[in-house]
Amino acid sequence: MIKEIIKDEFFLKQKSKECTKEDTYIAQELLETIQAYKDQCVGMAANMIGYQKTMMVVLDEDDYLILINPVILKTSNKIYIAEEGCLSLQGVRKTQRYESIKVSYLDINFKKKIRTFKGYTAQIIQHELDHFEGKII
Repeated sequence: MIKEIIKDEFFLKQKSKECTKEDTYIAQELLETIQAYKDQCVGMAANMIGYQKTMMVVLDEDDYLILINPVILKTSNKIYIAEEGCLSLQGVRKTQRYESIKVSYLDINFKKKIRTFKGYTAQIIQHELDHFEGKII
């Protein structure tokens, strides 16, 4: 089901809670919603569609990737300034991002994965992780 994008900053500023296996249905809603906004959106955190849970979907090259309970294990030393927009907010804002990140996460089957992301995909993941912390760029 395509969900409405949450724009309420009070809701968005609340920290998300860790996902359990009972939360996996959120993945389908994230996928359907991001695909509906594919011309405007490359990543989506669960709180953007009304769930304060640590699940996200990101466009990784040409495919969507679901990350459940992701945690950054390591960052590169290189930091750059990015200009980012968000469906939940108006306008574009500047923020700092690491060039590459090593992330531990669970896939849709709750199998642990560890992967290093670079460039734009790493930037998208960092943006969605900010959502989990209630940080609005």
